[in-house]
Amino acid sequence: MKPYRVLAAAALALAVLFPAPTRAQDDAASRVAALRAEPEALTLASGERARLEVVAVDADGNVVEGIQFRMFGRGVRVENGEVVAGRGGDFQVFVTAVFPPGTDRRPPTLVVPVHVDWPPIATVEVRALDEGRLYAGTRLRHTARALHADGSERPRPELAWTSSDPSVASVDRFGMVSAHAPGRVVIRAGAEGATGELTYEVAPLPVARLEIRGGLDRARQGDVLTFQAVALAEDGSTVDDVPVDWSVSFVPDDTIHAPGAAGIVDHGKFVGEVPGVYTIVATAGPNVARRTVDVRPRDVVQEIELVGHGSVNTVHTSDLWIFEGVDGRDYAVTGTWGGDGWAYFWDVTDPAAIRRTDSIQVDARTVNDVKVSPDGRYAAISREGASNRRNGVVILDLSDPAHPEIASVYDEGLTGGVHNMFATNDYLFALSGGDKYVILDVTDIRNPRYVSEYNHPDSRIHDVWVHDGIAYSSEWGTGVVVVDVGNGRWGGSIENPVFVTNVPYPVGATHAAFPYAQESTGKFYLFLGDEIMSRQGAAWSGAGLSRIPQQGGTPSVTSGYIHIIDFTDPENPRDVARYEVREFGTHNLWVEDDVLYQAYYEGGMRMVDVSGELLGNLAEQGREIAVFKSFDPNGYVANAPMVWGGQPYKGHIFFSDFNSGLWAVKLKPKGRPIS
Repeated sequence: MKPYRVLAAAALALAVLFPAPTRAQDDAASRVAALRAEPEALTLASGERARLEVVAVDADGNVVEGIQFRMFGRGVRVENGEVVAGRGGDFQVFVTAVFPPGTDRRPPTLVVPVHVDWPPIATVEVRALDEGRLYAGTRLRHTARALHADGSERPRPELAWTSSDPSVASVDRFGMVSAHAPGRVVIRAGAEGATGELTYEVAPLPVARLEIRGGLDRARQGDVLTFQAVALAEDGSTVDDVPVDWSVSFVPDDTIHAPGAAGIVDHGKFVGEVPGVYTIVATAGPNVARRTVDVRPRDVVQEIELVGHGSVNTVHTSDLWIFEGVDGRDYAVTGTWGGDGWAYFWDVTDPAAIRRTDSIQVDARTVNDVKVSPDGRYAAISREGASNRRNGVVILDLSDPAHPEIASVYDEGLTGGVHNMFATNDYLFALSGGDKYVILDVTDIRNPRYVSEYNHPDSRIHDVWVHDGIAYSSEWGTGVVVVDVGNGRWGGSIENPVFVTNVPYPVGATHAAFPYAQESTGKFYLFLGDEIMSRQGAAWSGAGLSRIPQQGGTPSVTSGYIHIIDFTDPENPRDVARYEVREFGTHNLWVEDDVLYQAYYEGGMRMVDVSGELLGNLAEQGREIAVFKSFDPNGYVANAPMVWGGQPYKGHIFFSDFNSGLWAVKLKPKGRPIS
C-alpha cells in the first residue's frame, strides 16, 4: 500500500497547476491592510444592476496594485464586477483579496451592504384555501397573492382584509372568513393600493348531523390516519360541499405530562406524536362529531454498534462515496476540506478493517465532493480554490479501483469552483461557481464533452441530484428547482433541459434534496435539507465556539432541519412533515428502504423510520431508530462529532465526519422481548 502516492498524471501537471508566486505578488500581498469599495453601499431596484469597484489599500490608505478579488453575493448575484438585484430586501456582497499560495497571513475581507427595493404591487389575487361552499355558521380560510406588473410575486405582503357586510360574513387579518347569516358579501384583500376580491352568496346551513368515518381506533406514534367528515341533511342525504373544522384533544398516559401539542389533525388526516388517548373533533356550524384513537409507542429503536474507523486527523474530511469496484471488492473515496486538494481511497470490503489504499492530490484548496458512477467505471472529484482559478473536475479511471489514475481534467465553464456533482454511467452533472450546473458526456472518460447546462434565473445553487431523468437542484433561498433532463414528460432531454417547477421554502437555506418513491403508499417525497452554520438568535447560540474549527480547536455550531414535501403531484407539491432535532443542524442525507440516514453535524449519524404516510415532526413521533456520535479523542478536533454525509451499503452504514474521517456502523437486529 502506498497511502500518499501522487499519481503520475497528476505529478506531470503540478508544475503547471501549482505555479510559484512571483516576488512582486508576494510584496503586494504583504502591503495590503484593507479593502475599499466604491460605492460603500448599494441601493438598487429589483432587476437593476450596478458596478462595484474594489481596491486594496496599505496602512496609509494608498492603493496597492496587482491584487485580485473574489466576490460573491448573498441574496444578490455578482457578474463580472456588477451586482445584479433580484428579490427585495437587505443583502450583502462579500469581497476577499486573493493572495498567492503559501502566503502566511489571512487575506482581508469586506462586506458591502445592498438594499433592493421591490417594484410596486400591481394586482392582488384572492382565493380560498379550503374546499366547500360558505354556509351560515361555517368558515373558510383564504390567501392572497400580491403580484408586480411583470407577474413576479411579492413574498409575505402586508395585506389588509375587509368584508363588505360583516353581518353576513366577517374576515380576520389572516384571511379566515366566518359566515354568520344568509346574504351576499364581498371579501377583499389589499396591498399598496392594489385590491383583489371574492364574492360569496352565503346560504342557510342544510346540515342536521355530522359523522366521522374511516381511520382506526388504535395506532402507533407517527401513523397517519385518514378520517372523513360526512355531513347529513334531515332526510339522510349527504351534503358534500360543507366546510368542516378539525381539532384534537389529548389525554396522556398516566406516567407522562402532556406536551404543548401532542397531535396534529389536518383536513381529516391525524397523527399522534405521544402515546395516549386522542379525541378527533369535526365541526360544521353547530354540528359536532367525535372519534377516539388510542396511540401506542412506535417501538422502532435498535442498538447500533461501531464496526470500523478509517481515521483522518490531519485535515478536515468532506464527502464520501461507497462503491463496488470492477474487481468485486468494496471501496470508499473521501474528499478533504481545506486540505490542499487530497482525496483518499479505501478498501472497505471488511468494514471492521478499513484500510487506505491510495491518495490523489489535485490543484485545489478543497475537494468538497466525490462521486462514483453506478457501474464503478469512473470517479469524479471536485475542485475549489485552484491556484490558477480554473477549478473544474478531475475524472479518475477506476480500472484498478484500489489505485485509480487520472483520466482527464475538465474545467471549461467550471472555473468558478465545483462544489458538488452527480454521476450517472454516461453523464456527469457538475456545479459551476454556485451559479448553474453543467452536464458532461463521460462515455469516454479521457475526453469528456460538454452537452448542456441549466442556470435558474436569480438563484444560487448548492447541489444537484438526479432521479428518473429529473434533476433536483438545491438553490438556497429559491428552494428546489426541478428540471426535466431526460424523463421526457415535460419535453426535456439531456441535451435540452426543461424547467418543470420550483418548490420554494421560506427558510432560505436549501442545501440538499433527496427524491424518494415510497412503495408502500405510492407517494413521492422530496426530503430537503437546510445548512445553517450558526445558531444566531437561539438560547444556545454556541458562544465561544468556532464556525469552522481549526486543528485542536473547539467544535462548530449549526442549525436547520429536514423539510419533507409530498411531490406525488408535481403540479401541487405540499409541505407535509419535517425532521428537526433542535440544537443541531442538518447536512447531507440518504433515504433507502423507508429509512432516512441523516448526517446531523454535531447531532451525529441518525437513522429514522420514514415508513407510511408522513405528517408533523418525525423526531417527536418515536420514529428515530438509532443515533451514533463519532467521538474520536485523536480527531482533527478531538471528541467533536461533525457528521458530513452517510450512505447505507451492504448491511452497514458508512459515513464521513468532518473532524475524524471515515466510519462504519451497523444496526443490531431487534431481539425478542423477554417473557
